[in-house]
Amino acid sequence: MISFENFGDLLGLNLGAAAPKPTAIAGDPQEAAVALWKSPDGKMETGVWECSPGRFTADRSQQSEICHILTGRVTLHNGDGTSRDIGAGEMFVLPLGWRGEWTIHEQTRKIYTMIAAGV
Repeated sequence: MISFENFGDLLGLNLGAAAPKPTAIAGDPQEAAVALWKSPDGKMETGVWECSPGRFTADRSQQSEICHILTGRVTLHNGDGTSRDIGAGEMFVLPLGWRGEWTIHEQTRKIYTMIAAGV
């Protein structure tokens, strides 16, 4: 039998020590994350991520990502120069092949699900 899993209070979850965002291009964004669940084949993962203000690049050429912002406010910048502001309570998808930048305006926490290419 396969049972569901419950992860409790994601706003209060301790993510551990933050570290510098490796793809930062402005400011000093510090990130921390906890993977809550991974599929047995390793092709899907869901967890909680948090980041302080700054700007960084993101590349989803190997996996797509579904995000639900729990707290904070960000601007996502598409490769074509368009952008969109997203805040707490909103959900979005970065489809396979998306490349762009994130601007974190205030401390932001999200739930993420990564899905590998070919799934």
